[in-house]
Amino acid sequence: MRSDVIKSGIPAAPNRSLLYALGYTKEELSRPMIGVVCSHNEIVPGHMNLDKIAEAVKAGIRAAGGTPVEFPAIAVCDGIAMGHVGMKYSLVTRDLIADSTEAMAMAHQFDGLVMIPNCDKNVPGLLMAAARVNIPTIFVSGGPMMAGTMNDGRRTCLSHMFEAVGAYYAGKLDQSGLQEYEENACPTCGSCSGMYTANSMNCLTEAIGMGLKGNGTIPAVWSARLRLAKHAGMQIMDLVAKNIRPRDIMTEAAFRNAETVDMALGCSTNTMLHLPAIAHECGIELSFDMSNEISDRTPNLCHLAPAGSTYMEDLEQAGGVHAVMAELAGAGLLDTSVLTVTGKTLADNLQGVVNRDPEMIRPVTNPWSKSGGIAVLKGNLAPDGCVVKQAAVAPEMMQHTGPARVFDSEDEAIAAIYAGKIVAGDVVVIRYEGPKGGPGMREMLNPTSAIAGMGLDKDVALITDGRFSGATRGASIGHVSPEAASGGTIALVEEGDMIAIDIPAHTISLQVSDEELARRRANWICPEPKIKTGYLARYAKLVSSADRGAILE
Repeated sequence: MRSDVIKSGIPAAPNRSLLYALGYTKEELSRPMIGVVCSHNEIVPGHMNLDKIAEAVKAGIRAAGGTPVEFPAIAVCDGIAMGHVGMKYSLVTRDLIADSTEAMAMAHQFDGLVMIPNCDKNVPGLLMAAARVNIPTIFVSGGPMMAGTMNDGRRTCLSHMFEAVGAYYAGKLDQSGLQEYEENACPTCGSCSGMYTANSMNCLTEAIGMGLKGNGTIPAVWSARLRLAKHAGMQIMDLVAKNIRPRDIMTEAAFRNAETVDMALGCSTNTMLHLPAIAHECGIELSFDMSNEISDRTPNLCHLAPAGSTYMEDLEQAGGVHAVMAELAGAGLLDTSVLTVTGKTLADNLQGVVNRDPEMIRPVTNPWSKSGGIAVLKGNLAPDGCVVKQAAVAPEMMQHTGPARVFDSEDEAIAAIYAGKIVAGDVVVIRYEGPKGGPGMREMLNPTSAIAGMGLDKDVALITDGRFSGATRGASIGHVSPEAASGGTIALVEEGDMIAIDIPAHTISLQVSDEELARRRANWICPEPKIKTGYLARYAKLVSSADRGAILE
């Protein structure tokens, strides 16, 4: 056993004395030691139940003959961090989580790991750590929140809550109406109920082979979630016995499968940051060009919130991620020979899987659209690419040309939007919010929700070198690369410049001559860093561009 280095033989006697100090018995130390990485805390709604998940996992490990050893991982609630300096600390936690988990796993020489994440950066951070450490590992998440219900019976969710603020500022909703959303949008624990980033990444743990069936969709409050956790605890012991490791599972074919499922589900644009970062840890490079190639051949089969009016519990009732994969596999769009944490191939796992609701999960022959949920655009404004969740864009905005309204921070933009200074036809440009320029690449849910809540989502586009929440809808184009702080073209845009967006053609262009751009570039001076001390300052010096996954180099 890998853990023998800390528990067997005369040289390990001092190590054993410390393990005995923890109350472990000789019998427990004779078994494989399984690290249980639990992200429980009391500030993230998606994580408040993870202590219960951890107890179920540990029960499963013990039942299968292992010794569980729990240790923590941090997590930020993006919704609570939204709209203030706290959001600068969201994306950066992905690397803190990966680094600290790697350190704990290597320092204590566990034989296997069970990862218990749930929210946005926690899942990719732990997947990155799994790839680095590369010992048998399985994921079991905390599960999604149930959708809320308004007083008149309408279902609701967090994206509606953010848009309600915009409606309030536009005079379309009074304070009592706003309070009704506050009290109903988030009715249970769990990751927020639409196909936002947390649920996108949890679904992709299934698609990439690192989570059991139902991991992305079984609601947090269902007892089935605890049973799943126990089975994950049991299954890690099988993975340890067979020495099946993350890099045996997370192959290039598995990443292509994950991107295909991503496009079919209509996942968050943040997956375009996280999948490349996870792949990088596996020694695999994913490109934006590959994403478009996969999107062009993959139909969009699901329209969950914010793109539509269905929620994670509906996807689970319809058969979950495995039912989506069965539809795709039947059309030859997945490599089903890949290995998974079941110890079997994807083809084996899909045997007997049924799509129980062909409207919730549309067949490949009747998709919402013939191409996937995400598109990568390129042009002189974003030579290295930018990303849009095209499944959540109104048909009227798939092609749009309008004047630039330029802001050097999210705060400036949101003030202008709330003050009614943005009008139909505008293209809002928010820059110096990228990985380096932010630093930390804030999500822009407040401005996009304000635009939607004011009824302008079919008339106004928003472009940024920052990123968006999975709850964002509309013509919201993020991850512009190179970013402004690196001298990208977005730094050269001036008020009133015309910007042309063509999502079906995958293009985005600033309608300014090359000569004029050269003149502006010669005069451009990079602003002083917004933050000069602490972790964010170190992060800004090391982080790559968004098109490479904002990895640390």
